[in-house]
Amino acid sequence: MLESSAARTLARGCAVLALVVAGTTGCGSGSGPAAAKATTLKLITGVKSDPFYITMACAAQEQAKKRGVKLTVDGSAQWDVAVQRPIVDSVAATRPDGLLISPVDTAALTPSLAQLQGAGTKVVLVDTSVTDSSIGVSRISSDNEAGGRTAAKALAGLMGDKGSAIVISVKPGVSTTDARIKGFTEEMKTGHPAITLLPVLYDNDLPATAASQIQATLAAHPDLGGVFAGNTNTAQGVATGLQAAGRQGKVKVAAFDAEPDEVTALKSGTLDILVAQDPAGIGTQGVDQAIAAIEKKEVSAQIGTTMVAITKANMDDPAVSKYIYKDAC
Repeated sequence: MLESSAARTLARGCAVLALVVAGTTGCGSGSGPAAAKATTLKLITGVKSDPFYITMACAAQEQAKKRGVKLTVDGSAQWDVAVQRPIVDSVAATRPDGLLISPVDTAALTPSLAQLQGAGTKVVLVDTSVTDSSIGVSRISSDNEAGGRTAAKALAGLMGDKGSAIVISVKPGVSTTDARIKGFTEEMKTGHPAITLLPVLYDNDLPATAASQIQATLAAHPDLGGVFAGNTNTAQGVATGLQAAGRQGKVKVAAFDAEPDEVTALKSGTLDILVAQDPAGIGTQGVDQAIAAIEKKEVSAQIGTTMVAITKANMDDPAVSKYIYKDAC
């Protein structure tokens, strides 16, 4: 009985000690401190099936693994606030330490992001952004205005600085494509006044719509000499429309991004220049900035990433080809 009583006393002492000394599991067990809670990051991309965002997600996952944090990825099935908002709200319920997000609208998601940020999650805006400057500890994207100017200069050169040109893009209110259009139109108006700019058309990110729009434009403006496609899906639609109209190679096309289908079109001559961004760099920097904010270290409020112009002539150069996007990790 004495031995049992002593054992019970020791057990009670152990239980008290375990409560008092955080991270121990028992007396004399040799157990060390409990593992610290792993840092959790979420990435919400604009369109999850888009190679630009796939490339970004692959790089972010690789960097998260290197940095020893847990990163999970989700994204919209299409470029639509109504699709992305429930994803944001679902992520907010899990209260991650950090959120990397490509918002699909400059204003509509601000209330959800403000609430998430107020709950302690460090928000990093990657690729796209919102107009409210209080949202996000860091904003990482390409200089899209400069990219638009690059596209305009290249396209004007291919057009011989004459004829008419048109911009076809996603929809108004998307920070990145709005900036591309601004840069393109300003460069055309100031640097190439002999080229007539037609009104901007929007295809709602639907290639079939872009194909119809370019064919209708060709019918109304036979002198059309150039098209600036604001993103990948638009470029795909423009290429399809030109092929159907028998104008492939005759109407010059400058397109943003360097996704596999666009590279194929570049090789075939349907597209003439690709203004490639660096989605991998955006994903890597996004992870690093989120971790810095979580660890209360210095954070860069604005980061601009590299952009390159890819043509049929330089696409095999390793310094250029590394910017071609992936369709899988």
